[in-house]
Amino acid sequence: MPELPEVETVRQDLQSLTLGQVVLGVEVLLPRTIAYPTLREFRQSLVGTGFTGWQRRGKYLLGSLDSGACLVVHLRMTGQMLRLKSSLPLSAHTRVRLRLEGEWDLRFVDQRSFGQMWLVPAGVAPEQVVTTLKTLGPEPFATAFSDSYLQKALQRSKRSIKAALLDQSLVAGVGNIYADEALFLSSIHPATPAFQLSSPAIVRLREMLLQVLQTGLAQRGTTLRDYRDLNGLNGNYQGQAWVYGREGDPCRVCGTRIQRLKLAGRSAHFCPCCQPSPNDG
Repeated sequence: MPELPEVETVRQDLQSLTLGQVVLGVEVLLPRTIAYPTLREFRQSLVGTGFTGWQRRGKYLLGSLDSGACLVVHLRMTGQMLRLKSSLPLSAHTRVRLRLEGEWDLRFVDQRSFGQMWLVPAGVAPEQVVTTLKTLGPEPFATAFSDSYLQKALQRSKRSIKAALLDQSLVAGVGNIYADEALFLSSIHPATPAFQLSSPAIVRLREMLLQVLQTGLAQRGTTLRDYRDLNGLNGNYQGQAWVYGREGDPCRVCGTRIQRLKLAGRSAHFCPCCQPSPNDG
């Protein structure tokens, strides 16, 4: 699933390439992609409106329209927002097509078909329609995501630190990739119970999490399979990942083979030497 660096990269592309662009036509090829409102209302309300700005909240994209409405997009696991020439044929997994000015399309392509779109009417807050927005924790780069906040949030949690970092109500936008990377750089085993972390360890973890997210942004995200930016290009972070997706490869620090385990139904990549198990001591 695209995480903060990937979604933010798409947001930046949308901000630079679609502002002022008027929607000339709407084609929905997979009706269930539209979570709200009805298909008829979705089409009628979008046609003739122009984009005035794009924001990101966690892994959600929010596009403001000059009508006062807001287009909310969640890419989920395999969703892609692509800006393509209208003359190009539709791919098999195109779910929504917005025809823009200048013979351009904004297409939502989604192989697994879990992604969704909402068109929030003018005068209505997005979280009133997309209720999961209410549950999101602070953004990693926000002042609210402080050392003291993280320490307080983790000190009562008996779940693994990897599971805690994936909780969107704890911190918005972090997923498997950057959680694994931050834990490696913090020398913390992913199965470590969150409440066992010392205050210095939590301070370093927050610092390393911000560092890997910044690096991911600078590299325009990570492409292991499905993620593409608005122009259809891969991200570049995967070539320098410390542990994620590198099971069986040598650790870039000590040479020990990277291992993978399952935690709460999700994979966790780690170096058994650089990140000793909490049970070792």
